Amino acid sequence: MEIHVTSIDDLPRAAQLFLEQFDHRKIFLFSAEMGAGKTTFITSLLHAMGIEEVDGSPTYSLVNTYDSPMYGKIFHFDLYRLEDEVEALDIGIEEMLYSGGMCFIEWPEKISNLLPDNVIWSYIRRNEDNTRTITVEL
Repeated sequence: MEIHVTSIDDLPRAAQLFLEQFDHRKIFLFSAEMGAGKTTFITSLLHAMGIEEVDGSPTYSLVNTYDSPMYGKIFHFDLYRLEDEVEALDIGIEEMLYSGGMCFIEWPEKISNLLPDNVIWSYIRRNEDNTRTITVEL
């Protein structure tokens, strides 16, 4: 599946489409180059899930936790600054991954050995015309 985003104004539509397709899944992985829009798209997903106040990227804290009135517990991870998988274990990532809550994970490659099987991989590509293409793989 591909979702094309031509401007920031398209993000609410793209987030809703994404959630409609994959609302029964719990763990979503987002891979992209720096600045491609991972956090921006996840913020749109959180808004579509009823989260009004979003804390931004958890770049330094590694994880932000939210309670959605429609989806329950949501974890947003930004693992860019993660040193190794041991550090992920130290913050309790396994408990969060297997809690039954939804997980949005930026830079998932850093914990590839810790990821469960039933995940959704999403790749965000910045196109030459500054639009974005979100490719989703099951």
